[in-house]
Amino acid sequence: MSEEHNMNDYDLTFNDADCDCHHQPLILTKVPVVLAEVDVQIHLDAIIKFPAPVLEIKDIKKNVKLTQCRLLLPTNKLFVKGFVRKNIQYASPCKNNIDYRKKNIASDLLSLTVDIPFQCVTEIKDFLSKPDMPEMNMRNEFDFLTSRHLPKGCQENKELQTNDLSQFHQESTQFYNELPYCELISSNIVEWDEAIDRCPLPYHLGEGTFTKIEEKMVLDLIIKVLQKQQVQVYHSKAHKDEPDCDC
Repeated sequence: MSEEHNMNDYDLTFNDADCDCHHQPLILTKVPVVLAEVDVQIHLDAIIKFPAPVLEIKDIKKNVKLTQCRLLLPTNKLFVKGFVRKNIQYASPCKNNIDYRKKNIASDLLSLTVDIPFQCVTEIKDFLSKPDMPEMNMRNEFDFLTSRHLPKGCQENKELQTNDLSQFHQESTQFYNELPYCELISSNIVEWDEAIDRCPLPYHLGEGTFTKIEEKMVLDLIIKVLQKQQVQVYHSKAHKDEPDCDC
């Protein structure tokens, strides 16, 4: 009996120590909220011209840069604009330094940096969180009644009641809404560069130079669209004396 009594006491003590998260106070905070994560695919076709004859392309490094990413509220259209920065390293034959007898070609290692622009408009079909739509500005005009005596020649003891055209009264309300913004998460590029004016070199089997390439590129972007919004969160440590609670 004594053991059972002690066990009941222990249960009561444990229940008293339990915390109720529903009694934790709510606080209002303003944080970035993810509206959507969008996959954007863009097709590019460009002609790149080199300042010197190209014998061989050695390496190409690419970077994607966004110059504009705008969700046009209250629509669901996302406008994206930017460019692909390409640094092309290539070998260019030295002038007057091609030995046709030994079939040697001396080359200089050069580089060319070009920007390939792109732009597109895509549609966000499924929002992870609803955006806060912009509040519309308002302007309202109002007038006051004025009374004045009629001019001479009109009936006596008569007054003209109307608004005063020499006065202008207006109430205007303007809202400063939170503008959605973007973060570039990742980019993937598949490209095909092909010379379009390649000329063979004499006495060199399979060798040639060119100054123009046509570039076909498929650019895939993952873009996160965010907006600062007011949200309610639990404040689990409102008082130092209260135990911590995981809600």
